[in-house]
Amino acid sequence: YPEIVKENKLFEHYYQELKIVPEGEWDQFMEALREPLPATLRITGYKSHAKEILHCLKNKYFKELEDLEVDGQKVEVPQPLSWYPEELAWHTNLSRKILRKSPQLEKFHQFLVSETESGNISRQEAVSMIPPLLLNAHPHHKILDMCAAPGSKTTQLIEMLHADMNVPFPEGFVIANDVDNKRCYLLVHQAKRLSSPCIMVVNHDASSIPRLTIDVNGKKEILFYDRILCDVPCSGDGTMRKNIDVWKKWTTLNSLQLHGLQLRIATRGAEQLVEGGRMVYSTCSLNPIEDEAVIASLLEKSEGALELADVSSELPGLKWMPGITQWKVMTKDGQWFSEWEAVPHGRHTQIRPTMFPPKDPERLQAMHLERCLRILPHHQNTGGFFVAVLVKKSSMPWNKRPPKVRGTERGRHNTKQPVRSGPTDPAELESKPVGGIDDTEITERAENVENNGSKKDGVCGPPPSKKMKLFGFKEDPFVFIPEDDPLFPPIHIRFPRWALVLHVGDRILIDSLAFGHTCFVLCLDRQVINTGIKVWCRNNSGEEFDCAFRLAQEGIYTLYPFINSRIITVSMEDVKILLTQENPFFRKLSSETYSQAKDLAKGSIVLKYEPDPTKPDTLQCPIVLCGWRGKASIRTFVPKNERLHYLRMMGLEVLAEKKKEGAVLAPESAGGSGPPEAEEAGRAPTRPRA
Repeated sequence: YPEIVKENKLFEHYYQELKIVPEGEWDQFMEALREPLPATLRITGYKSHAKEILHCLKNKYFKELEDLEVDGQKVEVPQPLSWYPEELAWHTNLSRKILRKSPQLEKFHQFLVSETESGNISRQEAVSMIPPLLLNAHPHHKILDMCAAPGSKTTQLIEMLHADMNVPFPEGFVIANDVDNKRCYLLVHQAKRLSSPCIMVVNHDASSIPRLTIDVNGKKEILFYDRILCDVPCSGDGTMRKNIDVWKKWTTLNSLQLHGLQLRIATRGAEQLVEGGRMVYSTCSLNPIEDEAVIASLLEKSEGALELADVSSELPGLKWMPGITQWKVMTKDGQWFSEWEAVPHGRHTQIRPTMFPPKDPERLQAMHLERCLRILPHHQNTGGFFVAVLVKKSSMPWNKRPPKVRGTERGRHNTKQPVRSGPTDPAELESKPVGGIDDTEITERAENVENNGSKKDGVCGPPPSKKMKLFGFKEDPFVFIPEDDPLFPPIHIRFPRWALVLHVGDRILIDSLAFGHTCFVLCLDRQVINTGIKVWCRNNSGEEFDCAFRLAQEGIYTLYPFINSRIITVSMEDVKILLTQENPFFRKLSSETYSQAKDLAKGSIVLKYEPDPTKPDTLQCPIVLCGWRGKASIRTFVPKNERLHYLRMMGLEVLAEKKKEGAVLAPESAGGSGPPEAEEAGRAPTRPRA
């Protein structure tokens, strides 16, 4: 293919006229846009293993990059992003092409790929990390990510919920939405890497996403979110460094067509925000039509209910430009308009009054548009980006009085039962400014919808029959398992069954959205794509062991606090053996491990490694593995990349160890759910269905 010329005269003319770049910096700005984007990575901050990964990166892999040259180019040792907390984000001039093809970097690339699959590292553009940080989310917050795919920002939000690793079930949760059904599955893949029970992925148009209702002491109340991330679809001219086809395709028409959708999404987000809550609006576009114009219009229609927060001191080290207060609108033909009145009637469908700055100087000044943040590529060698942080001071003007939402403060719990929010959701009531309708009436209408709807099956009954869909995939239903279900007695783990467990096909999942905080079932006009975390998967040999399910590694850290038996404490040497050998016999393990395992019956077990603080040179983070106690051996059910992760953290050279010991590093799905001695006897194990 012919190389794309990184030049667009209309682009240069447009932004020079708008003066978004400081005087004297235009050449630097354009030069930066033509350079490839540096690679950036982020260490997931909520896992207890984050410090160990950071230590491993700094003291092993980064040191190996010193004085290294690839294709005559000196490799720059990765540097931490100055504005990202705790050195958990790094950038380097290594491109993906060099990382993949250079033999000298093969080990480093393999490390990045494996740790990314395990959820311990995320490769994410630097500016994309900013909105979740400014959202300032805490573990007790209810969070809505309105346009979530592909999911890098969603994973950051999940990490914030798990800031305290001693709390397996944070009070808060993240509902991640995207309008594109296929991209929702990419979102699921990203979120699942973090093994959190606090995430639900849904598929809906963000501009009309329905409200959810919760049942509080027999009364239905509307769910409002403490934090909302509104990273809207945009023209993406800030991504020219990585999406080079934008150079050829860029035109002002893209922004003019997206402005209305962006404003509708932001308005819907503001409606669903609780009073005192924070919403972050962001785009990867530099165009004020998609940026300041949307914010100004939203502030104007809110009539004081929203205000821009001053976040200038929240990310020290980040360089940014303040939002602009004056801009013009240009058509794709290069025609400029400074005010709505000058727009010919024939262009009224393409250009709207909300695209222009407010005329009244006092109103414009009161909006404080300078509090918006515009990140320019040449300031810190990043992509272009725009961020605005909004705080809700009162109810939106088309509601008479603010809603009384219970249980939003940290530490307040109410017993809530799941309810369904039907297609005739009260979302429609608040999405339009209707005079004389307040939040109490909306709640009452929600109750009427519930009372008039069919409830004969109850919340634990079978899911409603599905309608034919023109797109997307058919999903297995998510339903609550009744408390008296016969599958519970053999499991012997104590937890609130009614609120905790969902059943999908042959999997049992824990869902924190149904655990002690806010319990509801979504019935959108599309679908719930995924929710919860797998803690058990079906054991095909269950009849032999009196239990139809076995433990799954994916949810072991969430389930572990509820387990009080069949826990074996193992040493680091035991962990190495268990992770590098398929079915190690008892005699290969330490005598302490054997003494704990010998009296246990066959079945699922938990293997726990506790770090020794008196030996700082050894692994200093706990490890929990799910396994199977066989007749004369112990087997772990750990996915391949997670095995590699633990072995690296213990200083084991994985490839050399694999060749020397003949280790079998197979993914979890390759292991049988039956007893390990089935393989010892020479017959193939049964595979778990998951």
